[in-house]
Amino acid sequence: MTRIIGGRAGGRRLQTQRGSHTRPTSDRVREALFSTIESWCGSLSGLRFLDLYAGSGAVGFEAWSRGAGVVTLVEQDRRSSAVIRDNARTLGFPAANVVTASVASALRRAPVAPYDLVFLDPPYPHDTESVEQDLQSLVDHGWLVPGALVALERSSRSTVPRFPGGFGEVREKRYGETTLWYGHAASSRDADAASD
Repeated sequence: MTRIIGGRAGGRRLQTQRGSHTRPTSDRVREALFSTIESWCGSLSGLRFLDLYAGSGAVGFEAWSRGAGVVTLVEQDRRSSAVIRDNARTLGFPAANVVTASVASALRRAPVAPYDLVFLDPPYPHDTESVEQDLQSLVDHGWLVPGALVALERSSRSTVPRFPGGFGEVREKRYGETTLWYGHAASSRDADAASD
């Protein structure tokens, strides 16, 4: 069972697709993720949140429950996208922006507005090079506000991903079989310093 952990929808259950199509982020890892996010920003209130490889939408809905102003969920699998839409209706979140497309194709287009927070949870068999291309697309196509926080969930057995130029310090935190990687998009101050 997957549920919302905190915020206004805390404790509410979410549907997940049966079978091996999705691998929901565990409650433990989700709690650690949002603890890190809230430590960074203080509050998600009004922030723009992008959930890539959204699965059931649990991470994006957690962000909404905790106050995010805009939540966009990108999921390629049509059945999983339908589950995300059902979950949004059940939670009373009709403004959820669900994009049914591959992450690579979605990121090739410029966003309506850049995001403050981005979470990527590609399937564990997804090769590291493709993940690195996703990170590069976030930078190249204007998906990130200056100083945005990007979190990446991978198997602890995966090859260490390289965050491209355009990111500051990258750190990792391991939770058994799962590792979360955090990178900050360069702030406007960083860009000014680099040009001096």
